[in-house]
Amino acid sequence: MIGRLNHVAIVVSDLDAATKTYRDVLGATVSEPQALPEHGVTVVFVDLENTRIELLVPLGDGSPVSRFLEQHKDGGIHHICLEVDDISAAASDLQAKGARILGDGKPKIGAHGNPVLFLHPKDFHGCLLELEHVGG
Repeated sequence: MIGRLNHVAIVVSDLDAATKTYRDVLGATVSEPQALPEHGVTVVFVDLENTRIELLVPLGDGSPVSRFLEQHKDGGIHHICLEVDDISAAASDLQAKGARILGDGKPKIGAHGNPVLFLHPKDFHGCLLELEHVGG
């Protein structure tokens, strides 16, 4: 069902400082910041040879990552994103197996323009999982 690791998401308290660290200290290629109002975050992607790191900060009041940042003042790993060929089939299969999809259960468009879903961390041993549709 699952494909490759798409990215690891890290909530940061200062997106500019985090971007400079990954770019200037580690020598990574980083994207321009991208606001995602539907998800309540601003993201920057750090391109690696075999995957990406997503740096995110809250966008406005009520952002789902605001509470995470309140609990983890210095930031930290927020979720991992795994690719799937068919997000609808994956969602149906996972729900049939007892996994819970967060929100209204319907995919939203993510930062890469593809449908995404988030799975409840209690169903995956404390890890928030994002599934991203990469199929045709």
